[in-house]
Amino acid sequence: MSILEMKVPSPGESITEVEIATWLVKDGDYVEKDQAIAEVDSDKATLELPAEASGIITLKAEEGDAVAVGQVVCLIDTSAAKPSGSAPAAEAPKAEEKKEEVKVAPAPASAPAATYATGSASPAAKKILDEKSIDAASVQGTGKDGRVTKEDALNATPSMGTPTGGPRGTERKKMSMLRRKVAERLVEAKNTTAMLTTFNEVNLTEVNKLRTEFKEAFKAKHNASLGFMSFFTKAVTRALQLFPDVNSMIDGQEQIKFDFADISIAVSGPKGLMVPVVRNAELLSFRGVEAEIKRLATRARDGQITVDEMTGGTFTITNGGVFGSMLSTPIINPPQSGILGMHNIIERPVAVNGQVVIAPMMYIALSYDHRIIDGRESVGFLVAVKEALENPMELLMNNDPKKALEL
Repeated sequence: MSILEMKVPSPGESITEVEIATWLVKDGDYVEKDQAIAEVDSDKATLELPAEASGIITLKAEEGDAVAVGQVVCLIDTSAAKPSGSAPAAEAPKAEEKKEEVKVAPAPASAPAATYATGSASPAAKKILDEKSIDAASVQGTGKDGRVTKEDALNATPSMGTPTGGPRGTERKKMSMLRRKVAERLVEAKNTTAMLTTFNEVNLTEVNKLRTEFKEAFKAKHNASLGFMSFFTKAVTRALQLFPDVNSMIDGQEQIKFDFADISIAVSGPKGLMVPVVRNAELLSFRGVEAEIKRLATRARDGQITVDEMTGGTFTITNGGVFGSMLSTPIINPPQSGILGMHNIIERPVAVNGQVVIAPMMYIALSYDHRIIDGRESVGFLVAVKEALENPMELLMNNDPKKALEL
C-alpha cells in the first residue's frame, strides 16, 4: 500500500490558516489526479484543492474545520486500483450552482416554551380566547391539570411576538472565512480610520453619446463591451495623479504615496464581495481596462480568483448602481485611504446653460481617511472625476476617440 498525505498548500503570503468550505468527494471515493476534491476558504478567497494523485481518498478533516497551512487534510491510497465500471470523475459544479443545506437551529436552553397549557380550555375560556384571537396553547392554565379557566382567558392579552400559527423557524449557519474576514475589515475601517464621505453628481450625457456611437465597433474589434467602468477607471486614475494624497495610505506614523494606480474593483461573487485589482490602471487604454475587468470578474464569478489578484490595490471603485442604489457611503478598503462609490443613473431635469433639460445623472461618493486626506484634496479629487466624465472627449481621449478606443 502506498499512501500519499495531502497537505494544505499556502494560498498566499501571510495566510496561515484556511477553512474546509466544501468537500467535493466522499470518504472512500476513487479520485483522479488533478480532480477538484474540496473548496477551501482563506480570508481573501475561495480556492479549489486538486488531488495530487489518483487513488482511494480518506478524509481527515470535516467541512467547517479550520486547518493550518501544511496540515494533512486527506490521504490518497495511490496503490488502489480504479474500480471497474466506474464513471469518469464528475466535474465540480460551478459555485453558483451549489446549494448549502440550511439547518434550523434548536432554541437555546433558556428559551421559554411556546406551549404552556397541559390541559384543555374550558368552553367559556375557549369562547373568550377565540374572540381575542389567542391560541389556548399560548396561555398558562391555572386550573386542575393545567386547564385554562375563564379567569385565565379574561386575563390573557395578546402581546408582541405571541405565536399566531405562522412559521417561526430560524436559520443558523457558520459564515465563511472570507465573509468573516470582510466583516472584520469593515469594522476595522470604521473603528480605526477618520472616515468621511463627500458627494457630487455627474451628467453622463457625453459618456452616453460616445458609448452609443462607438460601442458596436468597439465590441467587434476587441470582443469586449464599452462600459461605464472604463470611463470611471480612466477618470479616477487621472484624478489620482492630480491629487496624490488620495492615492496613499498610512503605515504607522508614515504616509506612503504611490506613483502608480492599482485600482481595486468591487465585484459580487458566489461567496460574497470580492475586490480584484487592475494593476497599473493608469497605463491601460479603454480596451485594456475593459478586458482586464472582464477577465477578473469572470474569474471571481467562477470561483477561480487567486489571493494575488486581490492583493495590493491603492484605491477602490465600487458600483452599487448595478443593484439599484441611488446613494450610499462606501466603506474604505483598508489599508487604502479612499473609495469611490458609483450609483444608478436616473434621467431627471437639470439646468444646462440656462435651460432645463432631461439628462442621465448619477450621484458619486468619495469616502476617505481624513487623517491624511484633507477637504481640499477630497473635494478636488471628486470634482476632477466629475469634470473628466462630463468632458471625456477632451480630458480622457485627447479629442481623438477612435485612437483612444483603438478603432
